[in-house]
Amino acid sequence: MKLAVKKVIGKNTYNFQVEGKNLYEVLIQSRKLSFYDVDKCGLCKSDNIVLDAHIAKDKFKYATIKCLGCKGSVNFGQQQEDPDTFYITTKEGSKELNWKPFEPKN
Repeated sequence: MKLAVKKVIGKNTYNFQVEGKNLYEVLIQSRKLSFYDVDKCGLCKSDNIVLDAHIAKDKFKYATIKCLGCKGSVNFGQQQEDPDTFYITTKEGSKELNWKPFEPKN
């Protein structure tokens, strides 16, 4: 059994497909995409944002939402109990996304 999951990030639509042996398994797999739609950058308010991924220090894998305008980004967290489950990081004690401004490396 398969289930299509649509996520909208800025002006981009991402279509994911999850699979399982039955309805229960498909729904559990869909929860691993536990992040919600994000319509604009939390810093410059641009809707020119995209899903991105990168590796830092040759070992840390990150999924992010990146602004193509100001280059700010917000990271996804990864559950320790289930490393296949990702969620968007928020500011401590808040539901506000934890956007970080771009800091060029010297």
